[in-house]
Amino acid sequence: MTAPASAARRERIFARLSGDESNDLAGVLRNETVGGALMLGAAVVALVWANSPWSGAYDTVRETTIGPAALHLDLSLQTWAADGLLAIFFFVAGLELKRELVVGDLRTPSRAAVPVVAALAGMAAPALVFVLVANVAGGDGSVLRGWAIPTATDIAFALAVLAVIQSHLPTALRAFLLTLAVVDDLGAILVIATVYTASVDFLALAGAAALLVLYALLQRRRVRARWVYVPIALAVWGLVHEAGVHATVAGMALALLTRAKPDLGEQEAPAERVEHRLNPWSSAIAVPAFALLAAGVPVSGGTLSGLLDDPASLAVVLGLVVGKPVGVLLGAWLTARLTRAELDDGLGWADVLAVGMLAGVGFTVSLLVTELAYDEGQTELVKTAVIVGSLLAAGLATLLLIRRNAVYRRLEEAGRMEY
Repeated sequence: MTAPASAARRERIFARLSGDESNDLAGVLRNETVGGALMLGAAVVALVWANSPWSGAYDTVRETTIGPAALHLDLSLQTWAADGLLAIFFFVAGLELKRELVVGDLRTPSRAAVPVVAALAGMAAPALVFVLVANVAGGDGSVLRGWAIPTATDIAFALAVLAVIQSHLPTALRAFLLTLAVVDDLGAILVIATVYTASVDFLALAGAAALLVLYALLQRRRVRARWVYVPIALAVWGLVHEAGVHATVAGMALALLTRAKPDLGEQEAPAERVEHRLNPWSSAIAVPAFALLAAGVPVSGGTLSGLLDDPASLAVVLGLVVGKPVGVLLGAWLTARLTRAELDDGLGWADVLAVGMLAGVGFTVSLLVTELAYDEGQTELVKTAVIVGSLLAAGLATLLLIRRNAVYRRLEEAGRMEY
């Protein structure tokens, strides 16, 4: 019997990708997987160093100041990592988002709706869990400043977990995680720009806006000279930093203004070309360096037991481990329930739950928001909570994905699936 026309028009949430898109995704996975492994290694080094007899040297390195004082850029190495190196990370993530929105699957609103709604719900639910837990645990108004800490997903760490599993999972499910994480990063940037900016120098901000307009015009005029764009990008970064807005916002803004659709006869658009060139630098240097300078927190038996007594720390752990998977699953399910979208025939909601749990790995951006939300006296305990929550989410996601991996392997062996 012929399927009804309305059913034929229904969009698949996790429809399989085309060959070109799969190859492109594989390239991203390779770079981000290496970056995830390096980042994890850097975090381990930082933790060991900060809890060793040489912890004083670690603090000295983090607090070492470099940069021109005349330009107000005499910053500590820790600040350079958070404001400078992570701007590269967000620039690369923004380029990936721009390409997906312009030439990828997300250019179709009906297909973009599911991962975008799941990502937004995956940000709202952890924030709600944080607020509820912090209030129940007796946290005051200052504690609630950290509501955004569990909302982001660490794309490099999450993809590294998938690589370790040697998964038989469909590529489209990994693509969903990639989209989810990139949208999360954009949401995190918006939160940082609007919530964690105490005061703004509007003159410096206007200068940055003018340069961004110039950047967009040069893109439209098809100017390709790097010697033109690099000074503009550095100036935008400096002006955004001087304005009092977190400088990583500059990276995302520049990325979203970069042309992502190739012209006729053009092998690749600037967004793809620049992303391929910068991705190794972001994955292998920027993110691991930030992890090395941010993850070194003193950990002791008292610190770990103190997580249960500290409202902010407890709220962060539950936000990552409970809020993230519930939000992602609920957002995807409601979208499928209330719209034309539906799951691919070969996938189940257990896959969505597993990816939602993996989205609870919020390492890099969560550490950044922790530094912005709290003063130095409280950041060490909350950073420990971020690490513990991310590891718990990664561990639980690994168990779920191993089970799903076994299911898909059996189906593949039985000849019921094609890749």
